Amino acid sequence: MRDFWGITLSLLALCFLSVSVLSSSATTLQHKEDTSVNSGKMHLDSRIQPYKSDPRYWQYRGKPVLLLGGSETDHIFLLDDLKTHLDEIASVGGNYVRNTMSQREGKELKPHRLLPDGKFDLNQWNDGYWNRFQNMLKWTSEREIIVQIEVWDRFDYSTSNWMHSPWNPANNLNYTYEESSFAPEYPKHPGQDLQPFFHTMSSMDDNTLIRDYQETFVSKMLSYSLQYDNILYCMDNETNTDPEWGAYWSNYIKAKAVEAGIKVETTEMWDARTLDSPVYDNTFDHPENYSFIEVSQNNHNSDRVHWDNVRLVCERIQKTGKLRPINTVKIYGASTGTYGRNRDGQERFWRNILGGLAGTRFHRPSSGLGLNDKAKAHIRSLRMFTDALDFFNCEPHMELLGWHWRNRNEAYCVAKPGKEYGLFFTDGGMVTLDVRAVGERELTVRWINIMASKWLAPVSVKPENGNIQLLTPDDGYWAVLVK
Repeated sequence: MRDFWGITLSLLALCFLSVSVLSSSATTLQHKEDTSVNSGKMHLDSRIQPYKSDPRYWQYRGKPVLLLGGSETDHIFLLDDLKTHLDEIASVGGNYVRNTMSQREGKELKPHRLLPDGKFDLNQWNDGYWNRFQNMLKWTSEREIIVQIEVWDRFDYSTSNWMHSPWNPANNLNYTYEESSFAPEYPKHPGQDLQPFFHTMSSMDDNTLIRDYQETFVSKMLSYSLQYDNILYCMDNETNTDPEWGAYWSNYIKAKAVEAGIKVETTEMWDARTLDSPVYDNTFDHPENYSFIEVSQNNHNSDRVHWDNVRLVCERIQKTGKLRPINTVKIYGASTGTYGRNRDGQERFWRNILGGLAGTRFHRPSSGLGLNDKAKAHIRSLRMFTDALDFFNCEPHMELLGWHWRNRNEAYCVAKPGKEYGLFFTDGGMVTLDVRAVGERELTVRWINIMASKWLAPVSVKPENGNIQLLTPDDGYWAVLVK
């Protein structure tokens, strides 16, 4: 009898345990599903997007962020030592790179598959190219580096690059010159806009054959990039073709993103070097097409002209109420190039951010400083400087400099008057700063040696007649905080 009851109790216990395990498993499964849904929501909130509290700037993973960068090349995903280079960028406070979807490299680094007979097939892909792209997306995301993709680069489709392009009918098995309307050569500078590759829209040449292949390429790119939260999209490098081209691709990319349940940020880069060119109206006045603004070509200008252009664009966008971040992904200026000297590139970097831009990056050599020692010092120091300020609540205030200096290229000022002031000096010097908003309170002055990325010990200063004098400790690049 005792055995009967013992067996019965054991069976009941086993049944109870089984029910408990099943219940626990169901609860665990439900938890995993809920976690997955919540992760999706967090993923949407974490994306790079205009800062909700001030859409002139960016926010990433829920926090406001300034984009500062430099890199040794533009098509960064094709670097063999990419991981090392990204670590180097991140180590100095860099978080912004440019990635053109380059098609000008050797045959093994084209997006389309090269067949044994030496022809490309535009209906097949080169896994090596796309694996590099996917690795770049993954590794930049892990390091919280923002990637500004350029979908099309006009230089890939003209001069010597066209001779080796998969899109050239001589190099693929998909269409002929007659079918595609392409020519065997495009020897002139692509700025003349003679390449019909960029005229495929219905309002232009309506070349559906090539446009279908173009859409397939863009969709392939998006099949990777839409999975990541650190991507911005720029349609072109320095375009001067019909604005319909860029608007088409911007809306194509945004529509694909919506299909994937996300929102992405897009822009266009125009070729004009003067920001009052009417072509910029296509981004300034059309947020329905472009959710941020790209004005890299202003970095051909120097000194106060460069600063004044930055301020004019920022003020124009503020007046219209169509607030959006403004980036310059290319800062020209290196003594090895033809668009200014080393000093121009270094000054432009600081003027861009203090002038109100949301992101800026040193252009690759030889036209820019890339990520050489000078560039690294400026990235590190500007990050230290802006981190020490309540930067997102500061504004440019050149009127606070004494009249002798406010219209010169000696110093540039941002401030939250009455609270804190930040100045950048291009090459030493002395200015007076109007601090009447502080009253008679004593101020703390702290200098940063930019090339050494080192703070000096703070000193106390008392205003005289509502002003203080700021004399740099030495010549060269300096920045100062007054609080």
